[in-house]
Amino acid sequence: MEAGTSPGRGRTPDVLDARTHRIIRVVVPVGLGLIYGYWVSANRRFGGPVTGWNVFYGLVAALVFAVICGTLLTLGPRMAREVHALLWSAFAGAAVGFLYSQSNPPVWIAVLVSLALAAGTFIAFFYRYYTREDAAGHRIR
Repeated sequence: MEAGTSPGRGRTPDVLDARTHRIIRVVVPVGLGLIYGYWVSANRRFGGPVTGWNVFYGLVAALVFAVICGTLLTLGPRMAREVHALLWSAFAGAAVGFLYSQSNPPVWIAVLVSLALAAGTFIAFFYRYYTREDAAGHRIR
């Protein structure tokens, strides 16, 4: 039986149209970027007052996060599964490591947290991509 099918029926229906998918492809990275930027600025101010530089720092972090996330969502499916999983794990590890480093831990702890998360992300994503592609690297849905 083909992935994405059930006995006696064809593919599972796609409840969203193409326009909604295009909108979501923009809204998700922007929304996640705004949450990430707020979190970075909150960690950076250590419970003190909100300043203009703090807000600016959070907006820059949000912009960088959103651009990289959107790029990975757009270009990732065109890459080999190993590269795709490696890029997502590097992004996740760097994002969490940077976020954690804003709270001033020792550098080696921030690096270890980042590497541990990147390793776990790589294993999970590689497994996901490996089980959803054929031997030639074509997606199976």
